[in-house]
Amino acid sequence: MSKVAVFGSGSWGTAFSVVLADAGNDVSMWARRAEVVDNINTRHENTDYLPGIELPHAIRATTDPAEAVDGVDAIILAVPSQTLRENLTAWAPVLPEVPLVSLMKGVELGTLKRMSEVVAEVTGAGPERIAVISGPNLAMEIARREPAASVVACEDEAVAQRLQQMIHSPAFRPYTSVDVLGCELGGAYKNVVALCVGMAVGLGFGDNTTASLITRGLAETARLAMAQDANPLTLMGLAGLGDLVATCSSPLSRNRTFGEKLGQGMTVEEIYASTRQVAEGAKSCKSILALARANDVDAPIAEAVDAVVDGRMTALEMMDVFIARETKAETD
Repeated sequence: MSKVAVFGSGSWGTAFSVVLADAGNDVSMWARRAEVVDNINTRHENTDYLPGIELPHAIRATTDPAEAVDGVDAIILAVPSQTLRENLTAWAPVLPEVPLVSLMKGVELGTLKRMSEVVAEVTGAGPERIAVISGPNLAMEIARREPAASVVACEDEAVAQRLQQMIHSPAFRPYTSVDVLGCELGGAYKNVVALCVGMAVGLGFGDNTTASLITRGLAETARLAMAQDANPLTLMGLAGLGDLVATCSSPLSRNRTFGEKLGQGMTVEEIYASTRQVAEGAKSCKSILALARANDVDAPIAEAVDAVVDGRMTALEMMDVFIARETKAETD
């Protein structure tokens, strides 16, 4: 039996703690707020983020980072991507030299660094200690133990395989990869595409429109991934197409829901005020667009989503822009 720390008590961090416990691990979860810790430890429920889900007794929570990592074999990072650097800087002095696993899907504003790059920069960990997990993993469905698969990627294949065994539960099937870059880009970009799809749904458009946006979003993601020398097959797999389809298609997706509200005419400020959940695409669309431009990659979806989130364009104007774009061969 292993002991694993999970830093982050939101819906995904909590759901993944369930996976870890079901796989036979003892789980220590770090949470910022004492009331969340008390609910998890006494009621075995995270009422703020996964109400109605009974958490295994193997999950214990704490507000003390040092207590959370005491004796652990791996550390899972599950905080919003734009807060990772600040949080990790505070935690770094107490982190043991064990694998650091990112569940986050974003690109840091300003630096344009992927989450694994932020982890390396803040902690000094080498690539053999840094892994990412990505795939079609909607938190509520994972917490309900509905069958799902994902990818655990690390440049050191042996480490990826050890983590694979650690997180393989009766309802959660992990595959391994050494393509950390491709997995992270697929995970970050799909949030932006899901915002776009959500806007189309909010405007009342149907399956032809959403399927077209998903497909062109995948092409856009693949262009950026290949420009940075990722494996294009990664984008055809769970961390690419799989994650993209789930996030764009499900009403459980925070990014799609955020997009729907934009399509219905709500402002970004009104949406933020209505929920405590973080839609990573709304935070990261600007940095992903900047990353695409830095790599000379055409990114019309990222560009349009950034314009809508920034208030420079409406969702309906975005759709008009897509249709009016110059026609070309599909594989250009």
